[in-house]
Amino acid sequence: MTDRILLTGLTVRGNHGVFDFERRDGQDFVVDVELELDTATAAGTDDLTHTVHYGELAEGLAAVIAGEPVNLLETLAQRLADVCLSDDRVQAAVVTVHKPQAPIPLTFSDVAVQIRRER
Repeated sequence: MTDRILLTGLTVRGNHGVFDFERRDGQDFVVDVELELDTATAAGTDDLTHTVHYGELAEGLAAVIAGEPVNLLETLAQRLADVCLSDDRVQAAVVTVHKPQAPIPLTFSDVAVQIRRER
């Protein structure tokens, strides 16, 4: 059985999108990640070094979101999944990238892309 660490609602300003104004003006992106890993050693030792430090994870994800612009949410989600999987203890990651201010000329509450990647 796999344990999970969840980080939800990470909100960071980025300049992703296919339109010039998206790259120029930027917008907030909201990210949720779910990591699948075995936390038994961390639980047994009560030692942070035996699990994923979610503060450092959040900083790594934020750097990608605020970093080099991409056209597609799919590309951004993949880069975020790569950050999650950079820790060898993580067996799989589910990444959801929300773009609540997407340039859609209709009323909507959210647009999101979700991917799952595993080793």
